Amino acid sequence: MFVVNSLPLAIVFCVITMLGWGSWANTQKLAGKEKWPFPLFYWDYGIGVLLFSLLFGHTFGSFGLTGTPLRENLHGSVSTFLLPALFSGIWFNLSNLLLVAGIDAAGMSVAFPVGVGLALVIGTVESYLQQPKGDPGLLFAGVAMIVFAMIVSALAHKRLPQGGERNLKKGLIFSIVAGAQMGYFYPQLLRSISPRFNSEPIIPGMLTPYTALVLFGVGVFVSNFVWNTIFMRSGKLNFADYFRGSARLHSLGIVGGAIWMLALSFNVIASSVAGPAVS
Repeated sequence: MFVVNSLPLAIVFCVITMLGWGSWANTQKLAGKEKWPFPLFYWDYGIGVLLFSLLFGHTFGSFGLTGTPLRENLHGSVSTFLLPALFSGIWFNLSNLLLVAGIDAAGMSVAFPVGVGLALVIGTVESYLQQPKGDPGLLFAGVAMIVFAMIVSALAHKRLPQGGERNLKKGLIFSIVAGAQMGYFYPQLLRSISPRFNSEPIIPGMLTPYTALVLFGVGVFVSNFVWNTIFMRSGKLNFADYFRGSARLHSLGIVGGAIWMLALSFNVIASSVAGPAVS
């Protein structure tokens, strides 16, 4: 399997991660909220996540002289480590849908800093406690800057003309709940992965990052039939609406999911060098 042993390359992977996580939502904007509501888009998003995880696992995760190929690793794994990877996808999926609901209610400028900022703070602290790597001074200075940015964003919004206060409160609630949940999916995913997978043999029963990512993708896709069905019903949508979508609309969702999964995959691979809290 492909691994990273160079810090500069790991940093490049982290930069690509941030670009992917910050840009996948553009595919939903291209689809158009009025023509293609988010719950319909999200079915294809889940398919894109699953397909990319399988593609990545059966290429980068199966070829090469390092580590254990995906299928062999999956057959030799145990439920103690399979379940956290699967559950991380289910957990993330709910938090991501709640974040989108918060953005719809309060707007991107309010909901996104609160939800994603809170997720970064919780995820960074939890990951560092799980696998302490990196300079703690620099790391927690970065956490403090994230919190500061969230506060400044809230204060800046207060200076704007107030309107739709009820939607703002609803959006903030969704965003806070989403951020609190999203912060825990990544540490849960890392619990299933063999530590130092880039330099030492995979611990028996534990997963390679590629196997864990496939199980994460399965968790996202399968949980859609619960979480996204609820969102569809709240939006008065049905599966007939989904199948009426054009090939272009469906492809945009798949591409969006693939971009997000590419970002997560690069992040997990980079964590072997940069540390989970840093990457």
